[in-house]
Amino acid sequence: MRRRILLLSVGMTTLVVLAFAVPLTILLRNAAENDSLEAASYTAKNVAYYVGDRNHTAADVTAYIEAAKNDVPGRISVRMADGTTLGDPPPGGVAAPKPVPGDHGDDDGDDRKGPPKISDTSTRTVAGGVATEIDVDTHNGPASVCLFLTSEELYDGLLPRILFLLAGSLLVLLLSILGAELVSRRLARPLEETARTAERLAKGDVDARAPTSGPAEVAKVGAALNGLADRIDEVIAVEREAVADLSHRLRTPLTALRLQVEALPDRERAEELNTQVNSLERTLTAVISAARRPQREGRVPHCDAVEVTRRRAAFWEPLFEDQGRELVLDLPTPPAMVRSSAEDLGAALDALVENVVAHTPDGTSARIILTRQPVGGSDGVLIVVADEGPGIPLGAGERGRSDRGSTGLGLDIARRCAEAAGGRLTIHPNLPTGSSVHLTLAAP
Repeated sequence: MRRRILLLSVGMTTLVVLAFAVPLTILLRNAAENDSLEAASYTAKNVAYYVGDRNHTAADVTAYIEAAKNDVPGRISVRMADGTTLGDPPPGGVAAPKPVPGDHGDDDGDDRKGPPKISDTSTRTVAGGVATEIDVDTHNGPASVCLFLTSEELYDGLLPRILFLLAGSLLVLLLSILGAELVSRRLARPLEETARTAERLAKGDVDARAPTSGPAEVAKVGAALNGLADRIDEVIAVEREAVADLSHRLRTPLTALRLQVEALPDRERAEELNTQVNSLERTLTAVISAARRPQREGRVPHCDAVEVTRRRAAFWEPLFEDQGRELVLDLPTPPAMVRSSAEDLGAALDALVENVVAHTPDGTSARIILTRQPVGGSDGVLIVVADEGPGIPLGAGERGRSDRGSTGLGLDIARRCAEAAGGRLTIHPNLPTGSSVHLTLAAP
C-alpha cells in the first residue's frame, strides 16, 4: 500500500510540474530572446548615433566598433553611405541602407547641432541567428548599422533560468515524496500492527490486541479485530469451563460405578472392570487438567526443550540399561524455548522413545539430537529421535495405523504436539538400517 501511495503521489506531482514547467520554459525562452534583442537594439542605436556624427571618420567608426565588441555580445558592422562595410558583417552581408525621413541637424539652420536621424529597429533572421538593423542619416547619405546575434548568444542566460526551474520542480517533487511517505506511514503503521496482532492470534496468543489509532477506517478494523479476539477468548473460556464441569459431574456416577464393581462376587470379573474404571478415571483427570492448563501455563504454552528432553531421557535411562541399550543425547546449551507445554512435549518424546523400546530388539541403541533451526519463518527447534532398528513403515504416523502390531497412537501424539507448536513430524529412513523421526517445534 505504501508503494502505491508513493507512486500515485509521484505521478500526480510529475503531471502538475510538467503542466506548469512546459509553459514556463517557453515563457523563459521568449523572455531571454526579448532581453537579448532589447540589448542588441540599444547597442545598435548607440553605434548609429556615433556613425551619424559628422566629426567621426571611417577610422573612428571602426575603432568604436572594436571597442563595443568587448562590451556586448554579437558581431557589429556598419555599411557606410559609399557602400563600404566596416566591422564584422553577418552571413549574407549588411542590408542596403534606406533613407531616413527628416534632415540632419536640429532644424535651426546650424547643421552642426542636433542628433542624427535614425530609423526604427528591425530584425531579420539570417543563417545561424538574428540580425538587428538600424538605418541612420549621415552627411554623406544613409548608412546601416547591424548587430548579429547567433542562436547561442540570442538565448544567452536561458540555461540558468531553466536550471532554477528544474531545481524548483525537483524540490516540489521531493516535498511530494516526503509528504506521501509520511501519510503512507501513518496509514500503514496501524495496519501492520493489526496484521501482527492477527498473526499472534493465529498462533494462539488470545491476549494480543490491535491498535485503535490512526485513520477512522483503520481504527475501525482494529476495534473489530479486538472484539473478535475478546469473543474468541470468551468462547474458549466457556468451553473449557463446560468441559471441566462435565468432567467433575461424571466423577459422581464413576464413584458409584466403582463401588458396584467392588461389590461384585466374581473377583476376577471385578478386577477386570476395575481396571477399565481406573482407565476412565485417568481420562477424566486428563480432561480436567487440559481444561485448567491455561490457568497454569498462560495463553501461549512454552517450555525449554533442552530441559524437557534431558528429564525424559533420565526417566527412560534405567530401562535402557536393563535392556543393554545406549541412549545418546546431543543437546545444545539451554535454553531452547518452544511453543509447547512441558507436559505435551514430554508426552511426545515418551511416545517416540517408547516406539524405539517396543519395536527394536534389546541392545539397539537410540540417539536424541536437538538443534536450533528456523521453523515457519521464525526461530525454532528440531528434535531427532533415531534408532538402528528395522525402520518405520510408510503411513505409520497416521492415527490408528501401524504395521508393528500397535495402534499408531504414539506417533500421532508426537505429530499433534508438533503441529500445535507450529511445526510438523516427518519420518526418515536411516542407512543401512533404522529410522529417525524429525520433530520441528516453533518458538513461542
